[in-house]
Amino acid sequence: MGGQKRIGILTSGGDCAGLNPVIRAVVHRAISAYDWEVLGICRATNGLMARPVDVMMLDIPQVDSLLTIGGTVLGTTNKGNPFAFPMPDGTLGDRSSEIIEGYHLLNLDAIIGIGGDGSMAILRQLSHQGGWNLVGIPKTIDNDLGLTERSIGFDTAVNIATEALDRLHFTAASHSRVMILEVMGRDAGHIAISAGIAGGADVILIPEISYSIEKICEKIHERQARGQNYCLIVVAEAVRTESGEPITKAECQGQVRFGGIGHYLADRIAEGSGAETRVTVLGHVQRGGIPSPLDRLTAAAFGVAAVDLIAEGKFDQIVTWQNRQVVSVPIAEAIAQYSTVDPDGTLVKTARGLGICLGS
Repeated sequence: MGGQKRIGILTSGGDCAGLNPVIRAVVHRAISAYDWEVLGICRATNGLMARPVDVMMLDIPQVDSLLTIGGTVLGTTNKGNPFAFPMPDGTLGDRSSEIIEGYHLLNLDAIIGIGGDGSMAILRQLSHQGGWNLVGIPKTIDNDLGLTERSIGFDTAVNIATEALDRLHFTAASHSRVMILEVMGRDAGHIAISAGIAGGADVILIPEISYSIEKICEKIHERQARGQNYCLIVVAEAVRTESGEPITKAECQGQVRFGGIGHYLADRIAEGSGAETRVTVLGHVQRGGIPSPLDRLTAAAFGVAAVDLIAEGKFDQIVTWQNRQVVSVPIAEAIAQYSTVDPDGTLVKTARGLGICLGS
């Protein structure tokens, strides 16, 4: 793709720390190396649906301060599939043609989409239907996208969860309590297992490994017998009840989300062990804040690599981190493989080797 080009960039799905450093890296590389124009598309695909299209021209002075800012200056959305979009009359309508038209109204040569598996699937479908040139960058605090060892936002989320465990340790010891920390993890337990090991948890519960309240209570009693009258438990929000029932709550807009496993466990553990329990639900705190150095480094490497893929004319690809380097793979392959915690993997073996109870 020789000559001056115009590329777009958007952030889609839930926000997280590290998105702004990606935007910064893309703008730096595109302008400094190739003298391209970069348009920031606001509110993800909703910006392409708006008329006039909701965009902002991005330049290096404008993005230079983004390195330490959380969230995304472009805004994002994780609601409203454009192929089944909620309409004013309560029906679902296909608005994909409006989004595709928005891309072409901007005269874009390519677009960089930053998102997780759901966002990537939608963007890829739009690109095929509308003739877009698309390059993807993986973003998810859950770190569950296939074929990449790192996704933007994961490391910061683990840091925040680990700090929470560090703080809970002292209050748990002071009051001889069982402190339960509920962390995010819609389908995978990567945050829970990583933060649990790093933060010295005594019990880690993840959706990939079944558990019993009896085993957890045995761990509590074992610690009490050694004179340790407190216990730290970290649990991923997607962990189910002992019988396999998901714990969810409906919101006023009709969406159903995970939430409540921490309180469920607190009641059962108090009954089974006689221990005083308290629950902390981190929630969206894990998404916010200053990006960690590792998330900034990953963002920089991903942003530069994504722009270079456009320069090489390699589309329908997503950048990934594998074996200490950035490599690109087809988007279809990345979203087809879901990365959960391996029950026989290194982190689980490490947890068990440290005497951490996994509930089984």
